[in-house]
Amino acid sequence: MATPTTKPNPALAPLPFANRIVPVNCAPPDFDAARDLPAGFLEFLAPLHAALTMRQRALIARRDYALAEAHAGNLPDYLPPAVATTNSWHIELPAWCADQRNQMTGPADDADLVVKMLNSGAPGVMLDLEDSNANAWEHNSRGIKNVLEALAGRLSYFDRKRNKTVGVNPSATVIFTRPRGLHLHQAGVLHGELLPASLFDVAMVAYQVDFSALKHPLCIYIPKSESADEALWWRDLFQMIGRLKGLPTNAIKCMALVESHPLAFQMEEFAWNLREHIVGLNLGRWDYMASLIHFNLENAEWVLPDRNTIPHNVAFFQNLRNLLPEICHKHGMLAIGGMTALYPSREDAELNARALKILAEDKKNEANSLMDGAWTGHPDQNEIAVSQFPAPNQLPARPANASTHPDLRPAPRFAPSFAIATACSTARARVFSMATWKISRPIASTD
Repeated sequence: MATPTTKPNPALAPLPFANRIVPVNCAPPDFDAARDLPAGFLEFLAPLHAALTMRQRALIARRDYALAEAHAGNLPDYLPPAVATTNSWHIELPAWCADQRNQMTGPADDADLVVKMLNSGAPGVMLDLEDSNANAWEHNSRGIKNVLEALAGRLSYFDRKRNKTVGVNPSATVIFTRPRGLHLHQAGVLHGELLPASLFDVAMVAYQVDFSALKHPLCIYIPKSESADEALWWRDLFQMIGRLKGLPTNAIKCMALVESHPLAFQMEEFAWNLREHIVGLNLGRWDYMASLIHFNLENAEWVLPDRNTIPHNVAFFQNLRNLLPEICHKHGMLAIGGMTALYPSREDAELNARALKILAEDKKNEANSLMDGAWTGHPDQNEIAVSQFPAPNQLPARPANASTHPDLRPAPRFAPSFAIATACSTARARVFSMATWKISRPIASTD
């Protein structure tokens, strides 16, 4: 439960936007809009930038204040009752996305991987422009190009082992695109201006795609949200694009990740604000755990052991894992579980067996929690992941005696296991992650 509001420490208050260091991807020095952007794109971008950029900056400032409040003792909590939580509202889930038992994810800039994912048989594939794709102009541009080619069914790569070109096979796989989050910025496109990276990514895809030729509506996977109010920003972006393209305002559909601690308390309100577009929510477990620690940074109870020793059904995950399907199914939306981080290996039989065993156990727990599907990151995981779910979806199922406001911060209870090896492994993973980011490589799995 939140404590009475305490004035944040002034030292924690955010700097004015103009004085802050912000994560930026910059176009190259020789960037030429006439050469490097689609003809007419800047005219399409201008009204979106005018309407939404300053709102993005205000939302980021609100994030900083919420974090400062948490560190001062006023932790995130549920919002008062409102239309979103008291009214009986319902979305109509389209048939084309009714089966999402496995959503395979990977960086959009890797055509080889994208084609393999799309040919894996997975019901859904998320092409990532965000944290598995390096936040650098070259990688982002290649990723957007691959997204457009994949949506058109034209993407291919040259397989050197087989000495042949491999393309995307026709299938019912739903293609989602995850743009960069609201916390990131794009420089160098408009002289002297910073754009929200989210706006740039969605606008670049939506401007160039042929909506009339798509096998299903354009689907965006919203990352890194921290409040229900941020859903209104995404709603307005989607609806402005619809109007600019001469399409219905609900032409763009979306799913959204719940991967921050504050949003866990506002999932229903977030979905309500996007009810004309949203088809489901996804529990992003690893980012969520990092956010949970971040918001409890002043509390020594939240110094956790090696994340690889934390069971998938630990209370602070499981309570949220049970709540998310209750909210989603109540309103006709899909509930999607998180990523299993241990990947199989075709070279190491022991590792492969262990990875697939953990995968099956993890996805079975998701299914037992009434999730409708989950994430994987390797084609060899698809069949096992799908088989853990009893039906294409579990929308009719509702948990018995579900709490509408479960405790999302139960104190962690782990036996002391803070070894030097754990600290070194964590530090090594962090240094490796930062180093790969600095040299414009995507986040990679380590240890």
